[in-house]
Amino acid sequence: MENGGLKPMDAEQLRENAHRMVDFIADYYKTIENFPVLSQVQPGYLRELVPDSAPNHPESLQNVLDDIQAKILPGVTHWQSPNYFAYYPSNSSVAGFLGEMLSGALNIVGFSWITSPAATELEMIVLDWLGKMLKLPEDFLSTGQGGGVIQGTASEAVLVVLLAARDKALRRVGKNALEKLVVYASDQTHSALQKACQIGGIHPENCRVLKTDSSTNYSLSPGLLAEAISRDLAIGLIPFFLCATVGTTSSTAVDPLLELGKIAKSNGMWFHVDAAYAGSACICPEYRQYIDGVEEADSFNMNAHKWLLTNFDCSALWIKDRNALIQSLSTNPEFLKNKASQANLVVDYKDWQIPLGRRFRSLKLWMVLRLYGLENLQCYIRNHIQLARHFEGLVAQDPRFEVVTPRIFALVCFRLLPPHNDEDGGYKLNHDLLDIVNSTGKIFISHTVLSGTYILRFAVGAPLTEERHVNAAWKVLQDEASALLEKVSG
Repeated sequence: MENGGLKPMDAEQLRENAHRMVDFIADYYKTIENFPVLSQVQPGYLRELVPDSAPNHPESLQNVLDDIQAKILPGVTHWQSPNYFAYYPSNSSVAGFLGEMLSGALNIVGFSWITSPAATELEMIVLDWLGKMLKLPEDFLSTGQGGGVIQGTASEAVLVVLLAARDKALRRVGKNALEKLVVYASDQTHSALQKACQIGGIHPENCRVLKTDSSTNYSLSPGLLAEAISRDLAIGLIPFFLCATVGTTSSTAVDPLLELGKIAKSNGMWFHVDAAYAGSACICPEYRQYIDGVEEADSFNMNAHKWLLTNFDCSALWIKDRNALIQSLSTNPEFLKNKASQANLVVDYKDWQIPLGRRFRSLKLWMVLRLYGLENLQCYIRNHIQLARHFEGLVAQDPRFEVVTPRIFALVCFRLLPPHNDEDGGYKLNHDLLDIVNSTGKIFISHTVLSGTYILRFAVGAPLTEERHVNAAWKVLQDEASALLEKVSG
């Protein structure tokens, strides 16, 4: 190409420039604690800093890296910072990054087996490995009627199984019965289910969001579910889908899978288990109990990209009957026909997902499992849970604060107790504390609302977090709480 720019793909140019990029990334990780965790920029900041049209001639990589340092990084919220305690983690690791790098290098589009046999076969194998680490029932492994598939996110996973369940139900009761199909979940279920219902044509009034409260630690009551199903059956509706959660977004509540699964089965419903966050912990024998009852499920999902050192995106979905998915999502245009697929000798993952195209995502999961091994991954999870237990202890020692729900995994839900004359039960007080703490740039936490109470969430899970970061975060919270309470009482 003219003007001394990069060629589209030249091995020596790649070697030189990729080395510089790896150095840049390594330096970023070395200095990540120096950045404000939550980006402090204002909306629209970047338009002021970059040109309003693309360059006509190539620029140097050094110029681009300088701009990343000066203009992009200030607008990044640093999810891998050891002081990141918001939402749930999104883990990076050296192994995950190397796998992502190789996937990007090969740059295959693995929609059917023939487009890259290794991509399909490695995905089947590596999800069997992970399924065995989780001690999932054999029905979920690729050696039977089921198998695993890597989706982009848990939102995609719940959508594809909802579509499979919908079509299975309509084949049974007639295709005109869509308006009678009913979905059940707790009010703690991820909003992805609501979006899946919108896309899947489920009538909004047929989405049963069942109330939870502190008496069950915000898990779904089987009794409440059974009552709701009975009421719907009595008026001629058709219960067809139940979503249970292991580790809800707000508070890591765990729904009772065994009882819920039996209710679903007795009513001919599809039972999906969303363990997006907490599934990773279940590779440890002492936490496996939280997915007891998964044998009743038709599908099970966990995000390796949350807490299992696999760079985003890598959401593992297992299904007991792969044909249910394929019947809903399969297309077979002439240009995709080939001997292996026609002879039904292979899996074509295009029929297990929404898009046609797919990346070689199993490479990074394979590299994570091989380069760390089960024992190291278990230690990694246990360390975060221990750090969360430590933080929970610190909160419990300060009478101005309270731990709101029992800690199960590595999330602590807590709040600053309001003065007795507080009109809104501490809602504004904790909202203000969150804003003040996050605006310091020293840590980043997020919030939820449970039973009308505003609650702060402290999720330990960044790869670089150590006890000193947890202690420093608690000091920030205490100091800002002291200043805020003084201001309120003054």
